[in-house]
Amino acid sequence: MNRPSPTANDVREQDLLKRVASADRAAFELLYADYHRRLARFLARLTRREDLIEEVINDTLWIVWQKAGDFRGSSLVSTWIMGIAYRCTLKSLRRAGNGANEEELSDNHVDESVELSADQQERRDWVTSGLKHLPLEQRTTLELAYFLGHSLEEIAAIMECPVSTVKARMFHARVKLRNLLPRLGGLEEASR
Repeated sequence: MNRPSPTANDVREQDLLKRVASADRAAFELLYADYHRRLARFLARLTRREDLIEEVINDTLWIVWQKAGDFRGSSLVSTWIMGIAYRCTLKSLRRAGNGANEEELSDNHVDESVELSADQQERRDWVTSGLKHLPLEQRTTLELAYFLGHSLEEIAAIMECPVSTVKARMFHARVKLRNLLPRLGGLEEASR
């Protein structure tokens, strides 16, 4: 995978992770503070169960504490941590026995600090409703790309699949949304 040039934040995170690998609790606290909210936002896109979100965050960061020395720098620290969170989420959802069905998906996963017009909010709600109808892998791929800003290569690393699989999931998700969103927006009835 071609890695982009590291930013100052990437260098800081790599330094924190190296310190965590040597059991530096202060570095771990900083990393925890940096990632808790970011992970909570990501996980809220996969489930609305607060208990599961907190469990996955704690499991993820516990794994980071234990495995920080295994990080080899072949991806960004954020990609590595999001990959751990994604796999922990899948495991927790399976263990909970409910998968990620439509009722599980969160409506409250958007950044509340952003002021939106009524039209923008309606469009966001409409797309969120459409995303609920996608299979977990397709929805997560779109969430990682469009809402969290990850590249195809980063998504492939997070989801542990080839870039071609990420592209296929995005393609199929877009087709499903293109066919589904007019129906959800009431446009099909209006055109009849």
